Amino acid sequence: MPQISVARLFEDMRAKLQLAWVAGMTGGHRVLTSETVSKPSLALIGHLNFVHPNRVQVLGCAEMDYLSRLDAAGLKQAIDNLFSTELAAVIVANGIAVPQPLLDAANRTETPLFTTPQESPRLMQLLQHYLTKVLAEYVTLHGVFMEVMGIGVLITGEAAIGKSELALELISRGHRLIADDVVEIYQTSPDTLEGRCPSLLQDFIEVRGLGILNIRALFGEVAVKPKKTLRFIVHLEQPEDIHSAGYDRLQMQQEVQEILGVAIPKARLPVAAGRNIAVLLEVAVRSHILQLRGIDSSQQFLERHDRFLRAVDDEEKR
Repeated sequence: MPQISVARLFEDMRAKLQLAWVAGMTGGHRVLTSETVSKPSLALIGHLNFVHPNRVQVLGCAEMDYLSRLDAAGLKQAIDNLFSTELAAVIVANGIAVPQPLLDAANRTETPLFTTPQESPRLMQLLQHYLTKVLAEYVTLHGVFMEVMGIGVLITGEAAIGKSELALELISRGHRLIADDVVEIYQTSPDTLEGRCPSLLQDFIEVRGLGILNIRALFGEVAVKPKKTLRFIVHLEQPEDIHSAGYDRLQMQQEVQEILGVAIPKARLPVAAGRNIAVLLEVAVRSHILQLRGIDSSQQFLERHDRFLRAVDDEEKR
């Protein structure tokens, strides 16, 4: 199950959410396993079914107003209710001052306690979006992931078939590298896959004979991207592999590949001496974009062919 530590959440979102870590400093190792962000109003008054472990609990104006109206005994009871299970973290929103008993409870239970001037609805929206992305189900695939003409394209094929060399030529033609060799594919929604580069490999590509190259340093900032939605797969094959698989010259049946239950359109390109694979891949992407717009070249050819045959047949009947 995907998970992240509270310390990573704090580092990733500190600037955007203006977070300050005010208590529970030793709890950064706690993990988040759910993208759900809760406002535990009912938990404060004893409804413990509304306290969920391993989640971020946000205290907004309503919760803090309720706490401020309690006497010392009631405040202690409400805070004990909130910390009765192992929360991942607590965030006090709206720039509200944190009462000392809440700070003490966070320190005692080693629960990270953050404050932010952000209003709670926007805070929860941003946290939900962030956690949905970082906790998405993912798989790791071997290949090169590129942005070609604005489309996320995964280039696959056997080792040493020329994927990285193809990527280098595409970069020189103005397209952008996302990941070389190892691609992390995340399911960010039921029908959307996002390809990302592991942080260790970002900006780098390995080309046989040249070694490891820093694409950002060689081609500039615009030559790389950290992530992109996966829309198309191009599989490089030896010509004999295509013929043995019963190659369809008209490509009437579009091939797809399922990744995490999502069907991604796929094209196969034979690699052989003298073929400009970069140009062929660009054309494959252009053709895919046309098909998304309802324009199918193979179908257009068949319709023209049928019209020609009907015209010949009519001429013979005369």
